[in-house]
Amino acid sequence: MMELPLLGQTPPTAKTGGCSASSCGSTDDQLNHLPEHIRAKVHNHPCYSEEAHHYYARMHVAVAPACNIQCHYCNRKYDCANESRPGVVSELLTPAQAIKKTLAVAATIPQMTVLGIAGPGDPLANPERTFATFRALSEQAPDIKLCVSTNGLALPECVDELAKHNIDHVTITINCIDPEIGAQIYPWIFWKNRRIRGIKAAEILIEQQQKGLEMLTARGILVKVNSVMIPGINDVHLAEVSKVVKAKGAFLHNVMPLIAEAEHGTFYGIMGQRGPTASELKALQDSCEGDMNMMRHCRQCRADAVGLLGEDRGSEFTLDKIEAMEIDYASAMKQRAEIHAQIEADLAAKKAEKNKPQLIQLDAVKATLSRKQYRPVLMAVATQGGGIINQHFGHAKEFLVYEVSRDGIKMTGHRKTDLYCTGGDTCGDAETTLQKIIRSLEGCEVVLCSKIGYEPWGQLEAAGIQPNGEHPMEPIEDALMAVYEDMLAAGKLATQTDNMRQARA
Repeated sequence: MMELPLLGQTPPTAKTGGCSASSCGSTDDQLNHLPEHIRAKVHNHPCYSEEAHHYYARMHVAVAPACNIQCHYCNRKYDCANESRPGVVSELLTPAQAIKKTLAVAATIPQMTVLGIAGPGDPLANPERTFATFRALSEQAPDIKLCVSTNGLALPECVDELAKHNIDHVTITINCIDPEIGAQIYPWIFWKNRRIRGIKAAEILIEQQQKGLEMLTARGILVKVNSVMIPGINDVHLAEVSKVVKAKGAFLHNVMPLIAEAEHGTFYGIMGQRGPTASELKALQDSCEGDMNMMRHCRQCRADAVGLLGEDRGSEFTLDKIEAMEIDYASAMKQRAEIHAQIEADLAAKKAEKNKPQLIQLDAVKATLSRKQYRPVLMAVATQGGGIINQHFGHAKEFLVYEVSRDGIKMTGHRKTDLYCTGGDTCGDAETTLQKIIRSLEGCEVVLCSKIGYEPWGQLEAAGIQPNGEHPMEPIEDALMAVYEDMLAAGKLATQTDNMRQARA
């Protein structure tokens, strides 16, 4: 009997990739369709590369307080240490403070590769503060990638300055290309010293965004497009947005869920506009996937976030603390280079090991693979980073969610949760919190973690989610595929069509 390749592994003669030339397939394949010069720019950029976000850190500096548009989903806040969403900061920095903070973080967290300015307002509505920061960092920290995120209104007039400072990663938030939809998202813009409202405001914003996108890509600057999914307003429309921005040269599209809890004080939150469910978000991302490489690992970070995606170490680098730090950045750069080289060597070894031929030793499975179709499975993972399963279920503030199938593994997003265990004698008694976690894992059939207690195990099983603590400290993809193979061997993955065919036989 002919032996078959391990599920999810591409045979030597097959092309890499999954269902399309976008982000289907293994997470390692996410950037394979891109030209080499683009892959070289983003391979260690945690906000642009799904693989990199497990190993490399980023930071944002909040130097841009003013904004030139108003969004119904935005409320810029200060001193909100427990609130994680765009536009929120604890401290507004001067350019000089931002520079010292960046050097301090890069010296303390050598895995940090990217410095971005994303608010709390719009960086390009604060050009003096923004470019003063970039200018100094390009000189003092040449090993750090510089990025900017913008709503795009002032983008065309800033493109030359962005290129001048070697900023080759720009994110534009584009929520629509239809002014009537835009008027439902943006109540006003501030344009040429005037506040403009309604459809006219949306027309100007859309025109500036599209013009800026074209100008950036013409200069070879990489563009990621962010879009906020707002059910009932732009959710259906975003598939068209994805096609348009891809045609104009954007290489990555990040469709994010609306955050609209009333306590955040946004217009949408106060008016009761709901955000999308996890299944609605995934369906939209999947519908865009054939037209655009989709980003699935975004955490919708604060404007002063520090650390790996999914964590925030900003409290370690408050102004009083960094003022007391002595920073030898020349020595730090040497250490950073060594650590980055080690990460790259480890990733290369991991990829080489993964590409070795491996065989399934299950005769019953091999005998039926060619005849049956097997459904994909959503699995949630608790991890603290490093690309491995290394977090206790009770300590997880979020779960990464992957779709596992015969075609491979792809990340579909993340699910934020409340901590089930907060320590003390009541740990494990938080029934309400556990139910929230279970609801957040809707659609997932398995949750993998390094360890899990008896009580959550039982309630997860009762909810139809299988807990799995059998793969602690293993690489995420290896563990996911091992669980999928176990499910396959147990006969849990045949499609409904195959089950009906067996019944008729």
